[in-house]
Amino acid sequence: MKNTFGGNWTEAKMEIIVAYAKAYLVIMSKQAWAKTIYFDGFAGSGLIEVDGREDVVKGTSLRILDILEPKPFDTYYFVEKDEKIKIALENNIKTNYPDKEKNAHVVCEDCNVKLVAMANFLTRNKSFRALGFIDPYGMSVNWDSISKLKGLGIDLWILVPTGLGINRLLKNNGEISEAWLLKLEKFLGLGREEIRNHFYKTQIVNTLFGEETLVNKEKSTVIKAGELYKQRLNTVFKFVSEPFIMRNKTNSIMYHFMMATNNSSALQIANDVIKPKYKE
Repeated sequence: MKNTFGGNWTEAKMEIIVAYAKAYLVIMSKQAWAKTIYFDGFAGSGLIEVDGREDVVKGTSLRILDILEPKPFDTYYFVEKDEKIKIALENNIKTNYPDKEKNAHVVCEDCNVKLVAMANFLTRNKSFRALGFIDPYGMSVNWDSISKLKGLGIDLWILVPTGLGINRLLKNNGEISEAWLLKLEKFLGLGREEIRNHFYKTQIVNTLFGEETLVNKEKSTVIKAGELYKQRLNTVFKFVSEPFIMRNKTNSIMYHFMMATNNSSALQIANDVIKPKYKE
């Protein structure tokens, strides 16, 4: 079984997380006291089909397992909500990485549940440090889950669906359905009035029949969504990287990919890894 994803940005995203993981392990290899965890909240099957390519390529989960130098992770924790895809990843690990099978845990569960469980684990086990990668299906990661990571030893990379998610729910006239408002509230961890004030401008105009209130969506909504999510991450983590902005073939923004950490050196590494991608 394979997952299907699109465009050069898919490859760029995987290159970023793998490059960061290698640099992360260089640093952690010098910390004899620390044990390392790689956490993937939407692990997939390990193999993906990329639009525009005929061959099947390794996904992030298998590329992380490929890292041997300067050291592998002590523990790998892969979360996949789809049972069939979870079994496919287990089989790929068993077949291709038998030496890591005992350290690679694959669970069928909602990412939100396991983010909270990881937060509890890191709170109890101070000698562990985690590198997390969250590449969600739509807006399925709740802010409450992210907020549980405050003050913990984790560097978290997250793909934020600013164009394909947040912007699509923000109707131009401000008439957002109750279901969509609830989704935005859960994803951003903000109340609906805060969301409206951030993305909409209210104007009172005089018409032939008296005053009328006009509600208009702000310009550059997708950029504002990326900035807002970065601000939200800064309420949980000390530092947030510059985003790698992913665009489709028409140059429309789909995602902001960013890393949150409590370590200033990690921030520098993340920005250094992301920067070359802007030139591509």
